[in-house]
Amino acid sequence: MRKIEILDSSLRDGAQAEGIFYSLEDKLRIADALDRIGISYIEAGNPASNPKDMELFRHFAANPLQNAKLVAFGATRKPGIAVEEDVNCTALASANTAFVSIFGKSWDLHVTQILKTSLSENLRMIDDTISFFVRAGKNVFYDAEHFFDGYLENPSYAMQTILAAEKAGASRIVLCDTNGGCFPQEVARIVGEVKKSCFVPLGIHCHNDMGCAVATSLMAVEAGCEQVQGTLLGYGERCGNANLSAIIPTLQLKKKYQCIPSASLSELTHTARYVAEIANYLIPPSSPYVGKSAFSHKGGMHVDGVQKLRRSFEHVDPEAVGNRRNLLVSEMAGRTAILNRIMRIDPSVTKFSPITEQIIGKIKELEYHGYQFETALASVDVLICKELGQMKEYFSLRHFKIIGEQNADGGEQLASALIKIQVGDQEEITAAEGAGPVHALDKALRKALEVFYTSLAKVRLIDYKVRVMSPEDATAATVRVLIESTDGENVWTTVGASSDIIEASRKALVDSMEYKLLKDERR
Repeated sequence: MRKIEILDSSLRDGAQAEGIFYSLEDKLRIADALDRIGISYIEAGNPASNPKDMELFRHFAANPLQNAKLVAFGATRKPGIAVEEDVNCTALASANTAFVSIFGKSWDLHVTQILKTSLSENLRMIDDTISFFVRAGKNVFYDAEHFFDGYLENPSYAMQTILAAEKAGASRIVLCDTNGGCFPQEVARIVGEVKKSCFVPLGIHCHNDMGCAVATSLMAVEAGCEQVQGTLLGYGERCGNANLSAIIPTLQLKKKYQCIPSASLSELTHTARYVAEIANYLIPPSSPYVGKSAFSHKGGMHVDGVQKLRRSFEHVDPEAVGNRRNLLVSEMAGRTAILNRIMRIDPSVTKFSPITEQIIGKIKELEYHGYQFETALASVDVLICKELGQMKEYFSLRHFKIIGEQNADGGEQLASALIKIQVGDQEEITAAEGAGPVHALDKALRKALEVFYTSLAKVRLIDYKVRVMSPEDATAATVRVLIESTDGENVWTTVGASSDIIEASRKALVDSMEYKLLKDERR
């Protein structure tokens, strides 16, 4: 089995994505998660760039990772100074990692126009820096920045840069499509040409500016690259990096290459969602393999086909990557999808059971009143469990009152929620303020329930959507509210509908809490 090294740069290149801000604790937790699934190398940061990265390297010096090798990242020395006098290089050396990634210029345009130095000095910078770290006992990965753009404009000089790195002792030469603007077949051709002259194992590092980073990385592997760099969720500078959560299972399941231990592949979806939660990043539902829609089926023909023969509409088994199949409940999917949801909860139910018709009738009635269950499968499961008599009353919302506050001077506008719940024979009354009525209600409901159910402290709302169902009724129109929630491990969606937006929100919020409690109990 061919082994492909995976280098994850979520903590370094990923940190350069717009909207991504890691604390030190965030970085430590992400590194541990990547380590647990057997990522080969974790590029943890640039120790010269900020104290946070240096503190991270100190932590792992005292608490080594179990599987992954930690990699420190930095640049070649600056023009015109000795490598021993370059503060970035000395900081990189002080990170005390066995592996370092050194990036240097391979495109003559960058050498002359960005670094403002000569082509020969750039070659000396590459040689001096790599030699310095090799003499210090480090394994050096040389990242040939802008290699493909450089090769297309001046192939002779681009090759000189990586041959200089090879001669200086680099253990990997990583070819970078830094601008993300090269075609996959173009990259594959160039990798094949490089292999004729460069005998150090090659890696590939692609950005996603044309949406081709995954395809380009896969073709580079087929052309001979032995290391793939990217970020687990694909986020990074500009349009992002190669998405490792797509690359790893594609290579491992379809090409039979070894990227991570086989036993770890089923943890991929959980790990991706865990990292997303830490990074406060929403995984697009359509993300391959790990997205919540990756194995969702809606069309009647699709639902029928996948029920009869999985591979007729699924290219891999969802469970192979830790995801699951969803047959969406909608007018297109019909009875089959609803029966499938029922049987997941109670396998003894059949399409001929009276309860099946009862549940279908209930769903149709709610849809008539504005509900839509296609994506709100958590609400479907709560409804089914209640109709089957398999769900206890975790709590009842006895009373709530919303108070809005408006300031004519344009100051802060707050809302308050007063709430009374009953759990068994106990009651809890509490209040909360929020940046609007729904926020206040959410906080008050959560605050009251946490007295009885501590696991709800982990639940938070990550998306809130409102749709007007009958615009001809103007402000009296029925509205549908969809709420997406997470507990840091799972994501679920609930729905509520009413002519009162607060009441619709209340229904969706209560379903969300009940679903979490139901899943906890069944677990």
